[in-house]
Amino acid sequence: MDYALLTGIVLVAGVALALIAQKRDWRPSLLVAILVGIAVRVLIMFTSAIDTWQPVDFVESFKPAGEAVLRGEDPVLASEGGWHFLPTIPYVYGILLWLGIPWEYAGRLVTVVADIVLIPLVAKLAGGPKASLRAFQYALNPLGVLVASVHGQVEPVALVFGVAAFVVARGPGDPHRPGLVTDVVGRVRQGVAAYGVRASVPRVIGRGGMLHRALLPGEGDRANLKRAAWAGVLMGLALCAKSWPIWLIPGFLLLLPNLRARIAALFMTGFVPLFFLVTLPIFAGTSLSQIPQVIHTIQDIRPIVGEWGWTPWLTDGSWSLEPTMASIGTNLIYACVVGVILLWRRADPIDMTTAILLVFMVVTPRLGAQYLLWFMPFLVARPTRFAWPAIIGSSLWAAYGYVVMTQFDFQGWYVQHQYWSRASIVLLPILALAMPWGRRIATAPGLDDNHTGPAPQAKVKSPA
Repeated sequence: MDYALLTGIVLVAGVALALIAQKRDWRPSLLVAILVGIAVRVLIMFTSAIDTWQPVDFVESFKPAGEAVLRGEDPVLASEGGWHFLPTIPYVYGILLWLGIPWEYAGRLVTVVADIVLIPLVAKLAGGPKASLRAFQYALNPLGVLVASVHGQVEPVALVFGVAAFVVARGPGDPHRPGLVTDVVGRVRQGVAAYGVRASVPRVIGRGGMLHRALLPGEGDRANLKRAAWAGVLMGLALCAKSWPIWLIPGFLLLLPNLRARIAALFMTGFVPLFFLVTLPIFAGTSLSQIPQVIHTIQDIRPIVGEWGWTPWLTDGSWSLEPTMASIGTNLIYACVVGVILLWRRADPIDMTTAILLVFMVVTPRLGAQYLLWFMPFLVARPTRFAWPAIIGSSLWAAYGYVVMTQFDFQGWYVQHQYWSRASIVLLPILALAMPWGRRIATAPGLDDNHTGPAPQAKVKSPA
């Protein structure tokens, strides 16, 4: 990287401003936050575009996908697996290249615009009197700047749709919501206590029971279904950008008001990726016989480990194809996510989502620096006690990879990587501490902590 010093100064100054804003409780207007975010991202995008160093995947994977669209070819197959997601973003790449914009700018423009749109979305996600402060802090988030403006990785695109889905699903009203413990769950428990399990089953799932009534239209049903459908479309678009937003689905569904709305949202979430898949012959020139091959390529994830966390200590800090480690780590992710959902089942769904994303980072066997952006909008919007140690620590580790290690030739980079990857294990306990441990219970209105009777008001612990 030719402009490492300038990039470093901008990132450090941004963190300092964000911390000063936190300490002094600055609340600049949303417009100021957006303008600051634009200035920082456009500056670093410009220096990165004219730099002699360019990220390998940005040039050898993303660019071929965009060029394939220009030629009317399938971006997944024509990039020889370099692009192994749905073709939604390559369509945008192709349009920008068709307009004559050089790739060094066109490829980053997509992610920079998405990351700028995330600034007001973080404010919406946060809600309350400190919403503009949270937007300002995300505008200066160093990892967001690095991923969007330097790397051109598509995480901001997945996030902009995913966070927008949360905002739409939550709708108007109090920004803090209860989790799975609702009035319905409370009444089920009361019924079981009063009548026993056998007598309560027909009351829950029988004709005219609680489940049956939950599927019937209620007051405001049309508005709820409309909101749910739009939220589902947004989450579907997030899945079109990358597959990882599947971890956002539990929390986003819980923000919707009832079962009918959740079913509608889930249907639209699945419909959007399916639409982009079945329309490949129309928009990407894919033959019908090639679609199974496209699906196989998208599903095929190589078991590369040794970049982050516990696996570099088993690979001497180097990348390695290790199916056993990858399998163990994947199963560990599933087990931990289930555990988090159970522990945070009574929490605000946004806090549950933050916990899911952070536990993923702690136990995953494979991770690129850009993955650390996944939890940033959620943690910035609703910070915990250890939020800033996690934000700064993750950003420092990623910045060392993006800014410092790119000063070396390949051999020097390889030596640095052995130490850098193993050093990431220091961040695991910090990320674990940053989970919203103090916000695991958000009691539903109308129920007390034991769910045996009415309570005067909801008990929702607000973020710090």
